[in-house]
Amino acid sequence: MKRLTKKQMIIFAIGQLGWSTLSGIITTWLVTFYLPTAGDIEAGAIQYIIPGLVIGGFMTVLGLISALGRVFDAITDPLIASLSDRSKNPRGRRTPFMQYSALPLAIVTVLVFCPFWGPKDPMNIVWVSVMLVLFYLFMTMYCTPYNSLISEYGKTQEDRMFISTSISLTFFVGTLLAYVPFVLAGALRGAGLSFAWSYRVPFIVLAVIALVSMLLPTFLIKEKEFVETKPSEVNVFKSLGATFKNKDFRVFVGSDVMYWVGLTMFQTGLPFFVKVSMGLGESMVLVFLGSMTVLSAVFYPFVTKLVKKFGKKKLVIFGFLGLAVAYAIAACTYFVGGKGGALGWVLGIAIVIIAAFPMALLGIIPQSIVADVAEAEGVVTGENREGMFFAARTFAMKFGQSLALILFTSLAIIGTQQSTEASEIVPSLIGLLVVAIVAIVFCVLGAVILMFYREKHVMKLIAKEGDEAFMQAVEANNTKEEE
Repeated sequence: MKRLTKKQMIIFAIGQLGWSTLSGIITTWLVTFYLPTAGDIEAGAIQYIIPGLVIGGFMTVLGLISALGRVFDAITDPLIASLSDRSKNPRGRRTPFMQYSALPLAIVTVLVFCPFWGPKDPMNIVWVSVMLVLFYLFMTMYCTPYNSLISEYGKTQEDRMFISTSISLTFFVGTLLAYVPFVLAGALRGAGLSFAWSYRVPFIVLAVIALVSMLLPTFLIKEKEFVETKPSEVNVFKSLGATFKNKDFRVFVGSDVMYWVGLTMFQTGLPFFVKVSMGLGESMVLVFLGSMTVLSAVFYPFVTKLVKKFGKKKLVIFGFLGLAVAYAIAACTYFVGGKGGALGWVLGIAIVIIAAFPMALLGIIPQSIVADVAEAEGVVTGENREGMFFAARTFAMKFGQSLALILFTSLAIIGTQQSTEASEIVPSLIGLLVVAIVAIVFCVLGAVILMFYREKHVMKLIAKEGDEAFMQAVEANNTKEEE
């Protein structure tokens, strides 16, 4: 079968730009749109959903809706993966799913922000709930087959790392595009649009861009010309069970859960570390996050070269430990006491610099490890279940993220009394210190667990012509690995 050219790999990566833009819209704007601040309400924002911590005194209605949506999402992951793995469509196992889901995904993303009822009407809760469920369904229908193609299009380790790096960059660009309404909304309100439509119009434009991006690889790359695999005959339950019977995948998933818990606690907590512990202005949150993301992207082109020298396993372990150091610096912000000043700035800058490189490593390499394990399983069993491996990895990600949010909201408020009228929690200095320490523990655990991953064993099963440099790195860094 043919190999993708570098140009075709970039076209493939553009698909990730599309869905990451839509995902970024939901992640960035759902809370902002439906839980407006007092200033937003003065500017014309409507409270479509009841505000306040009204579910058990610690969760908003919107938080419960989002949590239920993620549960539904986790259930559909293996179902879509199994359908994709077993597909006998003449156009390929993955492309049809991507084509059929792209348009409804773009439409539903906009509809999430278009309730038809007035302020605090219960029907708005129903509307948002249904639209979010549909969003996650169509997102899974696109992303699970898409991620499976990383393994199938990546014929060699060089190709696989190039694809992983490219989709990490397009994910970064898509996430940045989701912030565009911050820039445009004020100007659109000045031109006469209502508060709601000043956001909906940019959402519509971004959804069109995302739709085109998602469809490009499905029409410009003919899957059947590059992938020749026998559809799996195993049903969803047997496939999922067989996936988790793979020793190396279990090790990876265990480590990956630790990563997502640590990373999500960090991303969720950083705004509070900046405002509460460092005592810096709210505008510095975007400055630090933006700087960290850009600096991380600068390191992307060097990751493949490092993998050729050190292998994937060692670099991911280094990434875990690097993030642990960043969290240790975040813990030190406790001693600033929210007073701001030079120390707060120094610690903030140190976090940005220290965290950027580990985030580059952990943003690229794990995807290619899943592809390696999935291919090795196919070599051993003859079953091509790439979709299920990536779906299981996605489930680990969502589980880790959900656990992190529960831990953060529970730990960050230690020593405080929360107002049930507020839409957000109010963390304390001691609570944020505990959050940082717990995040360090998860990162170290992730590194320890990954030490049991048999990189040399997996690579020997899938090594091809052109993978010599990668194999030499594995041999040099895993000489004592048990076969």
